[in-house]
Amino acid sequence: MDLLTPSIGLIFWMTISFIVLLIILGKFAWKPILKALENRENSIRKSLDDAKNAREAMAKLTSQNEQILKEARIERETILKEAREIKDKIINDARNAATIESDKIIQSAKDTINAERISAINQIKYEVANLSVDIAKKVLQKELSSPEEQKKLIDSLVNQAKLN
Repeated sequence: MDLLTPSIGLIFWMTISFIVLLIILGKFAWKPILKALENRENSIRKSLDDAKNAREAMAKLTSQNEQILKEARIERETILKEAREIKDKIINDARNAATIESDKIIQSAKDTINAERISAINQIKYEVANLSVDIAKKVLQKELSSPEEQKKLIDSLVNQAKLN
């Protein structure tokens, strides 16, 4: 049983060894270990604060991005609306110009037709007048005694006259 019961000398020297070990550890090891733990705690705290700030910045950027996207959509819609209005205006202007041009062409054609008709009527009048003068000349050149002979002569001259 001696092995299980420690002696007073052993307890004394173990206690002194333990106290010396505590003093040496306290002087040389605990201060650096505690300092390292404190530095580690500060580093973790700083990292947590940085993460919190980064999260807030990301939330702010996300909000700004959503606002920018909303403004871009509004601007896109405005540009598309203006483009549609410009397209409709160009189409209407072209349609109106084409209508005006076609009206001018139709009016010009009507004027040309009317001028040609008047020219043809004048030409016919001129030809009729010439024929009338020729007939009268021939009638006057020949002296006829009876109205029947005059009538026969006029009929034959009218039949002989060529209308161009």
